[in-house]
Amino acid sequence: MTGPAHRPAPQPLVSARTAAGLVADGALLVDVREDDEWAAGHAPDAVHVPLGTITAGQRPTRVPDGVDVVVVCRSGRRSAQAADRLAAAGVVVRDLDGGMQAWQDAGLPVRTDSGAPGTVA
Repeated sequence: MTGPAHRPAPQPLVSARTAAGLVADGALLVDVREDDEWAAGHAPDAVHVPLGTITAGQRPTRVPDGVDVVVVCRSGRRSAQAADRLAAAGVVVRDLDGGMQAWQDAGLPVRTDSGAPGTVA
């Protein structure tokens, strides 16, 4: 008989305002949404690393060593997966509770790559 599968503890959740403060203090905001969602609008200081490119236990090249990370998706489900994968690579990571929807609802900026106002898709 085998025991229950080991699941890693979830990574800490942070509000949109707390995430913005962490980014202002030097954390990296990693947006794990798909290309079309990113193109519609994202946080101005975010880097785009789609969830499908993040392998558990491997640090993505766009995530430098020694930098704290806040991950974000649209609503929070994919970012929780990304946070677990990044934590397995030794990254200090937090998960933005409510995703880009919460970011936008908090009145924080959403922009396209051109700098124009964006939307959360």
